Amino acid sequence: MSIDVRDDDSSASPSGGGEIQTNPDAGLPDPGAAATLDDLVVLLRALKIWAGNPSFDVITQRINAGWTAAGRPAAELARRGTVVDCFKTGRRRVNADLIAAVAQALHPDAGYVAQWRQALRVVSGESRAAAQVRAQDRLPDDLAEFTGRAAQLARLRDAPPVVAVEGMAGVGKTRLAIHAGHLLGPFDQVLFADLRGFHPAQPPADPAAVLESFLELLGVPAQRMPHDLDGRAAHYADLLAGRRTLVVLDNAVDEQQVRPLLAGTRTIVTSRRRLDLPGARRIALDVFSHAEAAAFLGQAVAGVPVGADPGALGRVADRCGRLPLALGLVAGHIRTTAGWTVADHADRLDERHRDRRLDTGVSLALDLSYQHLPADRRRLLRLLALHPGHDVDAYAAAALAGSDLDAARGHLDDLATDHLLQRTETGRYVFHDLVRAFTAERTRDEDAPRARQAAVTRLFDHYLATAAAAMDVLHPAEKHRRPAVDPVSTPAPDLTDPDDAVAWLNRERVTLIAVAAQRSPAHTVRLSRTLFRYLNGGHNADALILHGHARAVAQQTGDLTAEAQVLTQLGTAYTRLGRYDESADHLRQALELFRRGDNRSAEAPTLTNLGQLEVRLGHYEAAAGYFAEARDRHREAGDVVGEVRGLAGLGLVQVMLGRPDRAVEHHTEGLALARKAGSRMLECELLSSLGDAERRVGDFEPAGLHLRESLAIGRQLGNRTTEGFTLDCIGILETDRGNTAAAVELHEQALVIFRETGDREGDASAYNGLGDAANADGRPAEAISAYGMALGTAVEIGDRYEEARAHTGLGRACAALGRPGEADRHFGTAIEIYTALHSPEADRVRGFARR
Repeated sequence: MSIDVRDDDSSASPSGGGEIQTNPDAGLPDPGAAATLDDLVVLLRALKIWAGNPSFDVITQRINAGWTAAGRPAAELARRGTVVDCFKTGRRRVNADLIAAVAQALHPDAGYVAQWRQALRVVSGESRAAAQVRAQDRLPDDLAEFTGRAAQLARLRDAPPVVAVEGMAGVGKTRLAIHAGHLLGPFDQVLFADLRGFHPAQPPADPAAVLESFLELLGVPAQRMPHDLDGRAAHYADLLAGRRTLVVLDNAVDEQQVRPLLAGTRTIVTSRRRLDLPGARRIALDVFSHAEAAAFLGQAVAGVPVGADPGALGRVADRCGRLPLALGLVAGHIRTTAGWTVADHADRLDERHRDRRLDTGVSLALDLSYQHLPADRRRLLRLLALHPGHDVDAYAAAALAGSDLDAARGHLDDLATDHLLQRTETGRYVFHDLVRAFTAERTRDEDAPRARQAAVTRLFDHYLATAAAAMDVLHPAEKHRRPAVDPVSTPAPDLTDPDDAVAWLNRERVTLIAVAAQRSPAHTVRLSRTLFRYLNGGHNADALILHGHARAVAQQTGDLTAEAQVLTQLGTAYTRLGRYDESADHLRQALELFRRGDNRSAEAPTLTNLGQLEVRLGHYEAAAGYFAEARDRHREAGDVVGEVRGLAGLGLVQVMLGRPDRAVEHHTEGLALARKAGSRMLECELLSSLGDAERRVGDFEPAGLHLRESLAIGRQLGNRTTEGFTLDCIGILETDRGNTAAAVELHEQALVIFRETGDREGDASAYNGLGDAANADGRPAEAISAYGMALGTAVEIGDRYEEARAHTGLGRACAALGRPGEADRHFGTAIEIYTALHSPEADRVRGFARR
């Protein structure tokens, strides 16, 4: 186990795919060439042929043999059908563990299988946004002015459990589903999710992420959350069994996205496409009939005089193509135009149709609504289309427009009232995709390139400056390490409270990555350097993307120092993800660039991170050399923060070498310096490291106090990485104290965090902790299962310490079960590894083996 002592973080953007190799005579297929999931499937097929084309039955048997040996329970073994699915293209997601197991069954070489896992992570990182889903446990509010659709509502009332409502954009599918849901109630449980099937800026929602959000709403705690799609779907169905439940799945892209979300309960699905779902009734929704359109308008513009033409409502409806979205927009315009009759509006629509050649109802309605706006509101609407993210708040709107906050809020509220924006429950604003497309065209036509660029620059300056302000509040002692950011004149939220700073960063993280993806030379690298400590707190997949964009910009601009800094961040993120070869490559490239510029102090963080990598690889003497050199370089430069990280690294090496008393000395010295420097993050990390060392010495009381103090600070700062490792350390402490039930709960909490953050070393440590708790509690069979998971992960990432720890636990469990031969084999392997690591743990294992 290792506490985080890294001096920097980093990560890489998803790599592009090269030429996909499918000729088995050319050698093993290279999974690193894959740029998409389909590419990986093509390569997997090639690997199957290369391996002699074994049958799916044989592949399944090989996988299950390996999983059984690793302690996986029978209920989690692979099925032939799921193995066959791994070879099918056209999928948006795959079971990464199963794909890797298939690769291992076809070519059982650890290094080659690791390449497959790396490729899977890269490809999965490209669709990170698909995993960001926020479901609701209630329906959105019904529209008081809902009219028509009597025939469709009747079909919904007597329909089978699953109904698919299909139709073009703007035809009112979502409103029909919501209205029907309100009519069909009450229900014991309501679940609503936007599947984003056709969003112009976001990928379709991952069904596994939708299920996770649903399960959270159903009360499933994070530590009990199933980790794969099948497990979540099964648990979801079990929870809904016997309940009167309504599920609304809005904006589905295809059947594959929907099928895992069907649980035999009342479900309404909306989509622009035809969906062939088992047992479902399809309802094709068309535009309003003449009578429905006239009734809708009559209700929406009640009180507005019809005028000289009694058929004016029908004329307006026809000119809008009887499309509900267009009718709603026009109705809003009619209501707010004083002195005009409905007939006047009908005449004006005819004129605009002739003059502007706006052939569709939506185009006509949007143009009419747009032209009716005041000039400053039209300008803001246009500029909002330049925002790279999914939604905006008033601060972002003010930055785009260069206005004050009250004016921006007022315009946003008025645009929502006019149906040109949609207001969310959290007070943010989003476009309907048709409105976004319309306004994007308007800004290209009406705003000069220089004006658009100025608006985008103000927006990006706002995000950079606010991010810097948040980081200054959370990590003031490291301000000198971050780039200088000038204050901006546009409004910004008050983030002087650390809780508010963390909340803003969490809320805007996806937008900040979207900003970095624009690769602005003035913003992307500085965002990377500003946010690295926050992303290092457990947002590893996001770090890969953001820092990858920063590296591309640094290379483009020829800034070698910036490139070296980003390479350090990339290497650190790869270390955290267990991708050690890539980590070493990036860190050594960084060191070379720093030394090319003869910048001794700047290379010190890279040395610290090389030390952390060597610890993971079990090269403790090499790690100590890097940490000592980094400490000295930082001390020469007067960088107390860096000096503390070097001391923390040296303490970690002493722990791994079995000298926790000396580790306590290093960590105590580092803690004093961290507090003197005012670095809460370093204080948090040193408290965790100190507590772990004290536990190893046997000083349980101070260890518990220091670990729990670290946990409180880490949670306040939003540092998920340190929180996870500290929970893991407290779990080990509780096992040492004999409180195994508490230990299990703590390790499970840590495991949830490690899975969320992608920390593979943390996974192995937490599983080993669960195994230790089970062994101590007299449950050796359960211990074997946990150690098997730890062993598989440790071998995969090359973590020799956790591998030896797993073998030790397996040996003890096998001995308890009366399997001495297996116990001896595990003990022997553990002794061999610990001896190679120069760890005195080898003597402890010899003691177990002699019993």
